[in-house]
Amino acid sequence: MTTPQTRITSICVYCGSQPGNDPAYRQAARTLGKTMAENGIDLVYGGGTKGLMGAVADAVLANGGKAIGIIPEFLMDKEASEQDLGQLTELHITRDMHERKHMMFERSDAFVTLPGGIGTLEEIIEIMTWAQLGRHTKPMVFANIGGFWDPLSALIGHMSSQGFIHTAHLVRPLVIDRAEDIVPAIQSATTASDNGEDPAVIAKL
Repeated sequence: MTTPQTRITSICVYCGSQPGNDPAYRQAARTLGKTMAENGIDLVYGGGTKGLMGAVADAVLANGGKAIGIIPEFLMDKEASEQDLGQLTELHITRDMHERKHMMFERSDAFVTLPGGIGTLEEIIEIMTWAQLGRHTKPMVFANIGGFWDPLSALIGHMSSQGFIHTAHLVRPLVIDRAEDIVPAIQSATTASDNGEDPAVIAKL
């Protein structure tokens, strides 16, 4: 099991390779990236240079932070441009999605999920599953911009009420509505975990 760290130095951000229909999604990605850079927190992400992925990476780099891209070779032409990839602090090209996800997990102290599609959902659900199985205790956050993740919250609540989520105390993602509150919440949650306390200020899925 991976134990929580006293200080968060890197955050893995899962998000869409498309910008989405609401401009608030892109603005949230930019705000998150800026806040991470200002707090000396490295970005670990899927390496895309388009959509929300590109927005958060651009914001991190524009504010003096480090952006670590991890992308499978077959996605390079679909989610990125060679020129933009060259601007990243680090670029790791993996053989497949499994290698990519493992490396992203190993390089990250926490996980944030911005709005996105099926791939974004699959990534954070796997991290939640690993937490439920006791494989890690790293903070997990849903950036609930404009209520984007409310349907998932309702589904997980339904699963729990029907008796299909065991050891629920191990799966405690934070649900945060404003991008600027994400980094402080992760830092508070990490400190609270170290002290054996519950982060009561943030609602949980």
